[in-house]
Amino acid sequence: MSNEQKVVIITGASQGIGASLVRAYRDRNYRVVASSRSIKPSADANVLTVAGDVGDPKTAERVVREGLERFGRIDSLVNNAGIFLAKPFIEFTQEEYARYMATNVGGFFHVTQRAAAEMLKQGSGHIVNITTSLVDQPMAGVPSALASLTKGGLNSVTKSLAIEFAKTGVRVNAVAPGIIKTPMHAEETHAALATLHPVGRMGEIRDIVDAVLFLETAYFVTGEILHVDGGQNAGRW
Repeated sequence: MSNEQKVVIITGASQGIGASLVRAYRDRNYRVVASSRSIKPSADANVLTVAGDVGDPKTAERVVREGLERFGRIDSLVNNAGIFLAKPFIEFTQEEYARYMATNVGGFFHVTQRAAAEMLKQGSGHIVNITTSLVDQPMAGVPSALASLTKGGLNSVTKSLAIEFAKTGVRVNAVAPGIIKTPMHAEETHAALATLHPVGRMGEIRDIVDAVLFLETAYFVTGEILHVDGGQNAGRW
C-alpha cells in the first residue's frame, strides 16, 4: 500500500455530520475535498472546498476534477449529503419529490460514478453511503416514504457495488443512523426524539463519525449496512 497521503471526498460537508467528518479525516492526516451548497473556502491547505448542488452533474464533475488537480488521487468518498422531510406520502409535491431524488439519488450517482472510476484505476478505494435506519424499521409516528424510496435505494446499491467491485480493491459500505443531534433538530424536540430509540437517547454526531472511521480501516468489510441507531434495527419495542 502506498504511503502517499490519502484523499477523501465528503459531500454535505458544511455542517453537522459532514463538518465533523472533515475534521475527523484531517485528524487522520487525510487531505479532504469538502462539498456542499453553502460551503466556504478553507484556510487549511489540505482542505479543498467545492460549493455547489450535489444533485447537479456539473458539481460532481468539479468535485472530482478539482480534487484530482489539487491532490492527485481519490482514496475515499463519503456520500453524506441528503435531505429528509417527515411528511405524509400523498402530501408530497412534485417539486419535493424531484428535490429528494436529485439530492439523495442523483447526488450519490454523479459523484460516486466519477470517484469510483478513479479508484478502479488505482486499484483501491472506499465508498461510504449515509442512509437511515428508517429504511429497515419504519415508525408509525415518522412518515418516511421518500426517505425509504431514496435511502433504501442507497442501501441496495451499496451491496450491489460491493459485489461488482469486490475483486478490484474498492470497498462499498453504508452507515444507517437513527436520529442524531444535528442542527436540523431543534433542541426543544430532543426529549421526544430520544424516545424513538430503545436506548432512550438520540445519537451524537460522534457516533456516526466513529462508525465511518471504523469502516475506513475495516479492510475485510464490504457490502455492510452498519446501523448506528440506538437499537432501532433490532426490532420493535
